[in-house]
Amino acid sequence: MEGKHKAGFVSIIGKPNVGKSTLMNQLVGERLSIITSKAQTTRHRIMGIISGDDFQIVYSDTPGILKPEYELHKSMMRFVNTSLEDADVILLVSDLYEKYDDDFIQRINNIKVPIIFILNKIDLAKGSQVKDKMDYWKLLDNITETIEVSALNGDNVDQVFDAIVKHLPEHQAYFPKEEMTDKPERFFVEEIVREKIFLNYKKEVPYSTEVVVSEFKEDNKIIRIRAEIFVERKSQKGIIIGHQGKALKKVGVEARQDLEKFFAKQVHLETHVKVEADWRHKEFKLKGFGYNQ
Repeated sequence: MEGKHKAGFVSIIGKPNVGKSTLMNQLVGERLSIITSKAQTTRHRIMGIISGDDFQIVYSDTPGILKPEYELHKSMMRFVNTSLEDADVILLVSDLYEKYDDDFIQRINNIKVPIIFILNKIDLAKGSQVKDKMDYWKLLDNITETIEVSALNGDNVDQVFDAIVKHLPEHQAYFPKEEMTDKPERFFVEEIVREKIFLNYKKEVPYSTEVVVSEFKEDNKIIRIRAEIFVERKSQKGIIIGHQGKALKKVGVEARQDLEKFFAKQVHLETHVKVEADWRHKEFKLKGFGYNQ
């Protein structure tokens, strides 16, 4: 008899910087979420889709859970709330160093769908750290199962995949089987450029930056892209550009190299820096930047 087809939405949640994006990229096998060592690098809800003959998993990598300080944070937390509401399975990711407050614990304990607790970064563990942390997390009484992983090294990620498939509901596929993501190509250009900004600049500058692709033209040989980098203050524009434009050029070269790998095609990338005063605090500007989904 032919087996049943399983399909569902899997939300990856947790605090900033615990390795959610690294884990999703391991699970999907594509570099869909930007990964840097800075917190809050994921601002949107990014869907990665993996399909087999008898299953389809739709992953949501969400922004790290935080207390909103301004409109951008509020918008990021709306993505988290939406992904919790429509999830069939939740991956709750923590690491060796994280703790949560009572509000978060209560919220998790009220969730009705299977929760797989992932303790990440076990490759960094010393002594009894893994056992101690797993004992700490016993205060969550709503966990379906627990798995210890190193998302960076891929250790035990196959166990996570098996657990997800086991807990998926029976359902037909939600997306065509060949699709890898629900996001358009421009979105990944913006994410890759933004990642290079996070890697190349310090302090507040990366957090005050947004990237918008204003042109994306493709022919048989080359993709021509124009990306506009928005900052909040004129002084930040000078920092992004750098002395004689060297800093911006470095970002452009690194982004182009990654884009050529991502698209497997030659890329011509133009970058321009613009000032949009206090954009993180303005709801109408955030909607213009795509934070209204």
